[in-house]
Amino acid sequence: MSLSWVQSRALVGLQAVAVTVEVHLANGLPSFTLVGLADVEVKEARERVRSALQNAGLEFPHNKRITVNLAPADLPKDSGRFDLPIALGILAASGQIDAAKLAGHEFAGELSLSGQLRPVRGSLAMSLALYAAGQSASLVLPPGSAEEAALVPGSVVYRASHLLDVVGRFVAEPAEPGDGWARMSASAAAAAPSYPDLADVKGQAAAKRALEIAAAGGHSILLAGPPGSGKSMLAQRLAGLLPPMTVDEALQSAAVASLAGRFTLDHWAVRPTCSPHHTASAVALVGGGSPPRPGEVSLAHHGVLFLDELPEFPRAALEALREPLESGQITIARAARRTEFPARFQLVGAMNPCPCGWLGATHRACRCTPDQVARYQARLSGPLLDRIDLHVEVPALAPAELLHAPSGESTDSIRQRCAAARQQAQQRQGKPNQALQGKEIDLHAGLESAGAKFLQTAAARLGWSARATHRALKVARTIADLAGAPVTQVVHVAEAVQYRRTASSAH
Repeated sequence: MSLSWVQSRALVGLQAVAVTVEVHLANGLPSFTLVGLADVEVKEARERVRSALQNAGLEFPHNKRITVNLAPADLPKDSGRFDLPIALGILAASGQIDAAKLAGHEFAGELSLSGQLRPVRGSLAMSLALYAAGQSASLVLPPGSAEEAALVPGSVVYRASHLLDVVGRFVAEPAEPGDGWARMSASAAAAAPSYPDLADVKGQAAAKRALEIAAAGGHSILLAGPPGSGKSMLAQRLAGLLPPMTVDEALQSAAVASLAGRFTLDHWAVRPTCSPHHTASAVALVGGGSPPRPGEVSLAHHGVLFLDELPEFPRAALEALREPLESGQITIARAARRTEFPARFQLVGAMNPCPCGWLGATHRACRCTPDQVARYQARLSGPLLDRIDLHVEVPALAPAELLHAPSGESTDSIRQRCAAARQQAQQRQGKPNQALQGKEIDLHAGLESAGAKFLQTAAARLGWSARATHRALKVARTIADLAGAPVTQVVHVAEAVQYRRTASSAH
C-alpha cells in the first residue's frame, strides 16, 4: 500500500490538537514534499528522517515521489515532534511495517540522524487531551517525554529510545521488546515537596502575619522596605505556606511548564515561584510570540509570581498584569489566532520606599528629594495598586535583633492554619476568598453592621475605590477564617484596613 496514516498532535497554546500525518508514495521524479502549514523546524524533518532511516538500516524510498501532508492544513505546526510519525508513515506506505497496527496509537518525537529519539515539549498536554476526550489511544514518546505523559491518571504511555524500538513493535511479526521499549507507569513523586522555611526569617512579625493571611486567602501582597530588610526571603517562602497541590492543580501547573520545556519530575506537585528580572518585557511576563508561548504569569499558575524591585519593571509590563490579577487567565490575541493560558497566581511585589532605599530607615539617612520619592512611587499606577490586597512595610532590623532573635514559627505549623482557613472558605463558597466576585462578596463576607460602618468610614477617609474597598473586605473575611470566626467583626476589618492604609496614603 502506497498510502498511510499516522496520528500525532500539534500544540496550540495549552491545547494538543489532533493531527493526521498522511504519507503517499508515487512513481515519478524522486522528491520529498511536506505540506500542511509546517514551520521551518517541521520542514527540516525531511533531512532528519532520511538520515535516521538509512543509519538505522531501514530502506528509504529514494526512487519514489514522497508527499507528506499534516492535516488539518490550516493549523500551524512547529518543532521536531512530527519526525517520528513522518518516518513511520514512510515505512508503512513502503510496506516495511504493518500499517494496520498503527491504529490506536499516537506518536511524537524528534529524530537524531542516528535514529535516536529526543524529547519534545508539551507531552503532558498530549496526554491530558486524550484524558479529557475520553480516548483510549496509546502514546509512544521519547525518554523524558514519556515520563511526563504518564503522570496523567489512566494514561497508556510507551517509552521508545530509538526508531528501531518502535519499528520492532509494528512489523508483521513483532520482535521481543528490548531495553529501549517500555510501558510507563505513573511516576509521581511520593515525597512531600520541600520549601524554604519561614523560621529562617528573624523578626518581621507583621510581615509574617501578612504572608499567612495572603496564603490563607489567595491574596496578592506588596512588601516595601529598605534594602536587606528580608523582603526577598519572605517572598521566597510564600509558596511553602500554600496548601498542598491537588492532582488537577499539579497537572495544570506541570502542563504549562512542559509547554515551555521547563518541567522535570522533581518539580511534580511543587508550587512554582517565578521571579523574572526587572528588565523583563511585557511579552515575557504575560506570554506571546508566534506561535504563542506562556509567559511568567502562566508559569506561576497555582504558585507565586515574585517581582523584586517592582517599580523598576517597564510600565507596560506592570500594566499588563492588571487583567490576569482579576480573571486568573491571560488571553493572547493576534490577527491569525487567539490563545488562552491559565494565570491563577499570587503576586508578591517587593520595592524600596525611594530611589536610594533608605526613606524611613533609622540607621541611614535618605538622600532623595520629595520630588524624587514621588516620581519613584508614581511608577506604580493606582489601578495596579488597587489590585494588590496587602501592602506591608518591612522595616530594617537592628543588628542586635538580627543576631540574637530566636527562630520564628516554622512553615509547617503556619501552613496547617492556612490550609484550615482555606478549607473553611472552600466549604462555604467553593473558592478562595480572593476569587469572590460581585454578589458573592456580599453573600459570603458575613460582615457585622459595626464592621460595615467601620469599613465605610475608613474607605471614605482614605479615598479608596470600590475595588479597594471590596478587596479589604475579602482580606477581612480571610482574617476571620484564620480566627475561626463565623462572621467578620470590627477587629478583623480593622486589621485588614491596616494592610492598605500605608501604601494608599503614600501613593
